[in-house]
Amino acid sequence: MITVEWTETTRAIFVPSDPPRDGVLAVWGDEPGPTPVELVLPAGAGKSFRRTKVDAHVLPLADAIPRLLADPGPSLVTWSAAVSAGVDLVERGRFLPAASASEVDSWRAGPLDAADEELLRDLAAALPAEAHALPLSGLKRIRLHSPETLVRALWDATADVLVRGPAGGLGARLQLRVEVRESDDGFAFAGVVALRSSADPSLVVDAAELRGAPAAVRRRFGEQVEAQLLIGLRRGARAWAPLGRVLDAAATGELLLDDDEVVELLDGGSGALAAAGVEVLWPRGMAGEPVRAKASVTPSPGSAGGGVFRLTDLLRFRWQLSLGGETLTEAEVTALAEAKRPLVRLRGQWVRAAPFLSARLRRVGRTVTGAQALAAALTGELEVGDEQLDFAAPPALDGLVERLRAPAGPVEPATDLQATLRPYQRAGLSWLARMTELGLGGILADDMGLGKTIQLIALHLHRRALRPGPTLVLCPTSLLGNWEREFARFAPKVPVRRFHGGRRHLDDLEPDEVVLATYGVLRRDRATLSEVDWGLVAADEAQHVKNPLSVTARELRRIPAAARVALTGTPVENRLTELWSILDWTTPGLLGTLEHFSRTIARPVERDRDAVSVERLAATVRPFLLRRRKTDPDIAPELPSKTETDRYVPLTAEQATLYEAVVRENLAKIRESRGVQRRGQVLKLLTELKQICNHPAQYLKESGPVGGRSGKLAAFEELLDVILDEGESVLVFSQYVQLCRLLETRLTERGLPVQLLSGADPARQRDEMVARFQRGDAPVFLLSLKAGGVGLNLTRATHVIHYDRWWNPAVEDQATDRAHRIGRDRPVQVHRLIAEGTLEERIATVLAEKRGLAEAVVGAGEDWITDLTDDELTALVQLGQPG
Repeated sequence: MITVEWTETTRAIFVPSDPPRDGVLAVWGDEPGPTPVELVLPAGAGKSFRRTKVDAHVLPLADAIPRLLADPGPSLVTWSAAVSAGVDLVERGRFLPAASASEVDSWRAGPLDAADEELLRDLAAALPAEAHALPLSGLKRIRLHSPETLVRALWDATADVLVRGPAGGLGARLQLRVEVRESDDGFAFAGVVALRSSADPSLVVDAAELRGAPAAVRRRFGEQVEAQLLIGLRRGARAWAPLGRVLDAAATGELLLDDDEVVELLDGGSGALAAAGVEVLWPRGMAGEPVRAKASVTPSPGSAGGGVFRLTDLLRFRWQLSLGGETLTEAEVTALAEAKRPLVRLRGQWVRAAPFLSARLRRVGRTVTGAQALAAALTGELEVGDEQLDFAAPPALDGLVERLRAPAGPVEPATDLQATLRPYQRAGLSWLARMTELGLGGILADDMGLGKTIQLIALHLHRRALRPGPTLVLCPTSLLGNWEREFARFAPKVPVRRFHGGRRHLDDLEPDEVVLATYGVLRRDRATLSEVDWGLVAADEAQHVKNPLSVTARELRRIPAAARVALTGTPVENRLTELWSILDWTTPGLLGTLEHFSRTIARPVERDRDAVSVERLAATVRPFLLRRRKTDPDIAPELPSKTETDRYVPLTAEQATLYEAVVRENLAKIRESRGVQRRGQVLKLLTELKQICNHPAQYLKESGPVGGRSGKLAAFEELLDVILDEGESVLVFSQYVQLCRLLETRLTERGLPVQLLSGADPARQRDEMVARFQRGDAPVFLLSLKAGGVGLNLTRATHVIHYDRWWNPAVEDQATDRAHRIGRDRPVQVHRLIAEGTLEERIATVLAEKRGLAEAVVGAGEDWITDLTDDELTALVQLGQPG
């Protein structure tokens, strides 16, 4: 290599060549060189130019690149900037294969983007006159290379030099070797830079040996070895800044590292350097295995030895530390807590003691409830403050979780049960028995018609032999008779009393007695009910306590019970807080407080559909909720088929006129409203539009005339005629009692056998209507959705008509299940009437989608419509074309 002392008087010019890699940097100044170079420089005294020759030192570009990058001197900064830009293009992969003018294979810089083109112009403008005074050869007239041409030629030559190496690519790969050395503090870390040959990976040389690039090194790594080193350092420094210090210590090729830098290198620096083409080599035992800290608790005395785990136990919070999957001893934990450096020698290796670890280890005195610990064991995380911590369950709690996740052991039904349980019902009994024996409670959330009642009866008989104590069944008033009849049918030896009516009392309760009470009685007589030590409390149609702030929900929580079971086909109708309300009764504390649940779980799931929150909720809830559907493979063969059909009907002119007027009037008010007022106005709009779609008389509060005014009514009568002509029976559901009365009047005028059930009918009259329908005396049964959606067995029906749609498909399905139940032997056809071009048509697809979230974690919010923007709401409700 030619060495020239560069001073303030040093000048240089790049001389292109063919191929580009043979280009040279001609340098002249204080020290004359052996090679004359002709230049054409500006001349004074009226002359435009003058020819001159300079005695220059000619440096191959491979030698010039490292010097220009490392120490250009004050007079060559522009050429240094130009070379740096060329190297940057190579680092960014901006180089292409090409052929020189003499048809020699080469590389050139490119393609250039707009920023590169602008930089090219700026560099050319910055070159001094002597830097572009090179004449073009072979021309009679003197013409000079343009500054842009020389800079571009330099870039091409740089690419051709750097990309071409011994292995047909970059000749070497940079390495950073981390070493541990003795120091006054015990140990210190250093990083040693080296190059590894791409052609022969066994060839490695430290950067300190590259100074001056001896001939032996050049033979092994190529002529551009110094450039390779500088390029690798520049690229690596961009990925991990401390490596840039080696540029200032090129003579030694190493840098001292403090503990934080080593930790940074362990955490992410190594990966960033690897992506930049720099290998990081660690000494033995320096894998940097982090110490894992998991929250844990002391074993609950109640759960030790396989006993009952009490949700109300207060457990002591503690930390469990592990290294490589092995739990640390107390002495090792103490050493980590007292460590003053982030890297500690432990078990023959260097480990990281994170700065926050000592603070965590000092966290003592905190307590955790048994319910919180159980939830943490199910999800693997315990929330402490605003932090989610990995959780390590103690053996007793871990064993409980294993039991909950495993299939329940089979339980033989009591001999007193006067029924044969289907396989899935036996599985339900086993699950209920295990959950109640553990004192954890649960939700039996089978679809309507799958036999939740008989499973609860079987559970009462099973528990009677293990733990004497009366059972309290809470249910809607309409189901009191049903429960009484079912116990009399399937468990005739069990004493049953109704705690209802003016003469109700709980005197002389037998140990295995069943008490039936309504939610209304619960609100009034909770104090009396609380005087009994109930062995089991069951809440039927538990969606009645879905509002956690209601009086019913609060009073239910105050009833003492050894075990609690909720029965419901719809554990969530509108919001996930309904699921919280039911589970917080069956398994108190499992989902935390209502405020915490709403903020950290319900909101991310309902609004954001956050997958992590969905999975965390599902993992917590799954063991405590047994959900079986009629479509399940083990159940479907035992059920009759069900066919569902949507029937789209046109509006009459009167309906269309009313519809457009209501939309126009309400949207104007909605746009001017905010908050609760806006939500109320939106709900008013939806209600009025649905009434218009049903029948103008319903919206106008008229008793008639009825015929010829509604497209739905016309389609309904046509469908009804076909059904009755075939001798079939039909259930007709509407959420509006007024609409049912209009239909009753119309059908009575036509002489059709019809009866109407609403919430105003007393229980005895209700039972008589059910019996009349089941006998076939009144084949058309009109039912308001709320009154007829639960507690009825109407298996004679072969058709179900939903005259209008309920906003919640789960509630609609409950109504359909009055006919689609176990015990029938004919298929059921379900018909839904939908007004074309209205919000009913648009919302039909949304109702199908609303079942999705319930499938994920058994829940969904359904007042989403009130949260729509004005434009979105307009698009939903405006009268349009069908489809």
